[in-house]
Amino acid sequence: MHEKKNWFLFAVVAAFLLFPVFEISGSDMVEEMLIDNRGYKSDRKGPVPFSHQAHAEDYGFTCDECHHVYKSGKNVWEEGDEVQKCSACHDPVESKGNTKKLQIAFHGNCRDCHKESGSSDAPYKTCYGCHKKE
Repeated sequence: MHEKKNWFLFAVVAAFLLFPVFEISGSDMVEEMLIDNRGYKSDRKGPVPFSHQAHAEDYGFTCDECHHVYKSGKNVWEEGDEVQKCSACHDPVESKGNTKKLQIAFHGNCRDCHKESGSSDAPYKTCYGCHKKE
């Protein structure tokens, strides 16, 4: 029995030495999330459930189609870079310079993309196609 424990311990240690150990970082995708509109002056429409998995795997979108860091007018964000909450740059209450307020940013990115896709699966015509009343 003692020999089996030693063998198991050896296997675990060997696995850590032979295979890279990955740290959980901002690049790890959360499959399902809730865009909850925190910080708005009022939240009349309710939150929007969002599926990274559906957008990436089912619809074929790349991460940089939504995630961005602009420098000199170019999106320099790359997959694996840190992902910040949208509200880190997009103020929930007001637009500042070229940075649109949060609701306008979401609508410009999400709703307009849904509209351009032409897919009947991508709601955009009514608020409650995406927003869920609480």
